[in-house]
Amino acid sequence: MPEQPLSDRLEELEKAVRRAAEAIAMLRREREQLQARLGAGESDRAELARLRQERKDVLSQVNAMLKEMEKLQL
Repeated sequence: MPEQPLSDRLEELEKAVRRAAEAIAMLRREREQLQARLGAGESDRAELARLRQERKDVLSQVNAMLKEMEKLQL
């Protein structure tokens, strides 16, 4: 098998480098998209925790009002 001329080998290496650079760029875009989704998910979890706490607070207030109403009816 004859050796490839240096110019052919260089051209193949340049193509490989371009493909690698494109793959890296694609992976960076995917990483940025995933980081954005992760940030949105963390924000949603924080909002959910806040709403759960608010629900507990309202439930406590309603229970306290019901107890007060019960006392007034006696």
